[in-house]
Amino acid sequence: MSESVYKVIELVGTSTESWEKAALAAVERAGQTLRDLRVAEISELDMQLTDGKVSAYRAKVRVSFKYEG
Repeated sequence: MSESVYKVIELVGTSTESWEKAALAAVERAGQTLRDLRVAEISELDMQLTDGKVSAYRAKVRVSFKYEG
């Protein structure tokens, strides 16, 4: 059996609609430039406030992919 190594990066996705769409934005963007995405883990959720109201949802996401370098 051969061993594999995976790299983990942390991204922050944003959405004006929901945390789910914020996380999805981060993963979809990572998928445009990285190959072999394996796992995405939401590590933190928060909201950006403007004048006391929610203006954006933010999801901090850790994404792992197979390391080939």
